[in-house]
Amino acid sequence: QVQLVESGGGLVQPGGSLRLSCAASGSIFSSYTMAWYRQAPGKQRELVAAITSGGSTNYADSVKGRFTVSGDNAKNTMYLQMNSLKPEDTAVYYCNAKVITYAGDYWGQGTQVTVSS
Repeated sequence: QVQLVESGGGLVQPGGSLRLSCAASGSIFSSYTMAWYRQAPGKQRELVAAITSGGSTNYADSVKGRFTVSGDNAKNTMYLQMNSLKPEDTAVYYCNAKVITYAGDYWGQGTQVTVSS
């Protein structure tokens, strides 16, 4: 199985920056999609950004130009660099991994991001 642990959340002022990390451990695999989701109080969980094992990325319209997803294969870690943060970015951010080779789907515990003055 794959275990995912998010870190890097916290409180930041509007316009500030934060970098989230998702460390993966367990099975080694080569074909996957990893993604950041977020869920704000009273709202559905939504896709924020995704990256494939081939390096392709995708972003929600609401974060394009502000957030950047990247990965470090040597460290089995995915990152989400969040710049120009807005109060509406406040949510619990979750790491997700979909393993293509055996149709696995894994979630981390989430990390709280609060954007407030």
